[in-house]
Amino acid sequence: MSSYIIEADGGSRGNPGPAGYGAVVMDATDRQVLAEAAEAIGVTTNNVAEYRGLIAGLTSVLAVGGEGAQVAVRMDSKLVIEQMAGRWKIKNEGLRPLAMEAGKLARRLRVTAWTWIPRDQNRHADRLANEAMDAAAKGLTWKAGRAAFTVSPPTSTSAQQTDLLDVAAADISDLSAPTASLATNQQRNRGTGWAPPTRVATSLLLLRHGETPLSVDRRFSGLGDAELTPNGLAQASAAAERLSREPYHLDVIVSSPLKRARQTAEAVAQRTGLTVEADDDLREVDFGAWEGHTFTEIQRGWPAELAAWLADPTVAPPDGESFEAVAERVKRAEERLVERYEGRTVLIVSHVTPIKTLLRFALMAPPAALYRMHLDLACLSLIEHYADGQSVVKSFNDTSHLH
Repeated sequence: MSSYIIEADGGSRGNPGPAGYGAVVMDATDRQVLAEAAEAIGVTTNNVAEYRGLIAGLTSVLAVGGEGAQVAVRMDSKLVIEQMAGRWKIKNEGLRPLAMEAGKLARRLRVTAWTWIPRDQNRHADRLANEAMDAAAKGLTWKAGRAAFTVSPPTSTSAQQTDLLDVAAADISDLSAPTASLATNQQRNRGTGWAPPTRVATSLLLLRHGETPLSVDRRFSGLGDAELTPNGLAQASAAAERLSREPYHLDVIVSSPLKRARQTAEAVAQRTGLTVEADDDLREVDFGAWEGHTFTEIQRGWPAELAAWLADPTVAPPDGESFEAVAERVKRAEERLVERYEGRTVLIVSHVTPIKTLLRFALMAPPAALYRMHLDLACLSLIEHYADGQSVVKSFNDTSHLH
């Protein structure tokens, strides 16, 4: 069996400040470089960047060597190495979701060692991180070297009539966000549906809430507690009728605490005889000062802030919450539910951003994937999680019950 070495690093110019990470995967026998990854990640801390470098390295090993590959991890971050080895506790709650994500990836591999190395022995990864930060500072994109496996540079995306977040089919254009997609010179179809599942799945059925007055008017609807319209109630009832019959066998209903989601969840509960469990981590993103405004109003009132928000998932609306922050709490909710209800079917009733984020996680897609998905009101999607760490998206934006 081949074995690999990961060397990873991250840095922040200011701590917090403009940050980036780098990771390199080498053959353990001859130290041939097999994969490189680097990305500028906006303004954050050294430790966050270091964890992001580790995550990129682990993801690259999975692409190169597949499930169960043997790997030794080397970093000049004492904190990350000691925490991942289980010798130090994670005291910074902001790092916990990153450590959990890294741990989940590590469990899919066979990590033989977590080793701290001096900085001068980690020059390759350090160089990649600095190259990414230097490129971003000049408005350029990082370009990969000669590794067999590389990470592609950021690209711009555009969307027409996109329902970004809870804006119902708002007219949003010129959306751009950093991306990091792993391109390989060979295809490994592990955990993608071609092979049979290893164990009974934990099924997450994702139901978006029904129509509200704000969605009718195409207004940003975050933490504002709008109620369902009569049409929204009818949509919730149609979803409930569908979920109360074959082939569905719901075990648990978990909902965002916001009223529009709770009303939708209660409609299903009444038809199935289940109760609704609220989870605050499944609430919609906080739009802050933009709550209740249309996209055009925000363009006119906050042009610079809007451009920054659309370009970087770490940027929050004024007095609001970033996509990155939403991803951290949604990841907590997902891991909690998969662990608590292993092998069962869980209906999650939530909003555009948390549902898109869960789908993005399952597809191992970058944050920019949020701009590439459209979710209709009261639509259903399905993710199946397997005990070996694989996730499969089985359905997406299904609205057949509304027709």
